[in-house]
Amino acid sequence: MAQQALNTADWLQLLQVGTLDVKGVLPWSSNYSFLVNICPNTAVWEALPHVSRGALSEVRAVYKPRRGERPLWDFTQGTLCQRERAAFLVSQALGWNLIPPTVLREGSHGTGSVQLFIPHDPEAHYFTFEGEPSFRDALQKTVILDIIINNADRKAGHVLLEEHEEGDRLWLIDHGICFHTEHKLRTVIWEFAGEPIPAELLADLTSFSNKLAANDGGLRTELTRLLAQAEVEALQRRTMRLLQEARFVSPGPGRHYPWPPV
Repeated sequence: MAQQALNTADWLQLLQVGTLDVKGVLPWSSNYSFLVNICPNTAVWEALPHVSRGALSEVRAVYKPRRGERPLWDFTQGTLCQRERAAFLVSQALGWNLIPPTVLREGSHGTGSVQLFIPHDPEAHYFTFEGEPSFRDALQKTVILDIIINNADRKAGHVLLEEHEEGDRLWLIDHGICFHTEHKLRTVIWEFAGEPIPAELLADLTSFSNKLAANDGGLRTELTRLLAQAEVEALQRRTMRLLQEARFVSPGPGRHYPWPPV
């Protein structure tokens, strides 16, 4: 199924109100995840009057219902799908578009996150393109995002490679165990540890910090609907600390790699 050319706002509308048709369970997921088709319906056409009907057909997405989340001792039960949406909002507020369009909506198995499926080579992951100069900027942004959202599970396979004739790009997936108030950063991407953060990325981070503090565009309000107030405050603190240090963090004592790493 070919990916169609829509902007992010259009994708979000389609994912939010399109008809959700479950096609099957995705293997190897620690929580129940379903491959679904999102089909245009009357609500979609009303929301997207500028999109030609001939230009839009059903698209694939990944549906992670709340009721399919396995219990975790350190994360509140039933909140992983909300964290998927929150991570997308942070990526967008940074201006980086690293995470595929993600919404929180009702489906056949109840409320869950629905994220646009990215066609990719399943054999390609972070370890297969580590150190590739063309991906340096995207990977540095990935590291910064993971630091501030406190990602406890950045496996190599959670970095997808989407191939394009005009240039390949990376996408980030699986952000259900992020935003904890306690330090839980676990990632396989340590190639920038100790290096200064480039000025342009610090500028993006400063802009994000200001948006969060000022509730610009209702960012803080929406994050507070998805996360605990203490988790939003911790997000702000981690962002400010990273701005003050202006360097990529180095692994400290204790566990700092996810398992399995891929």
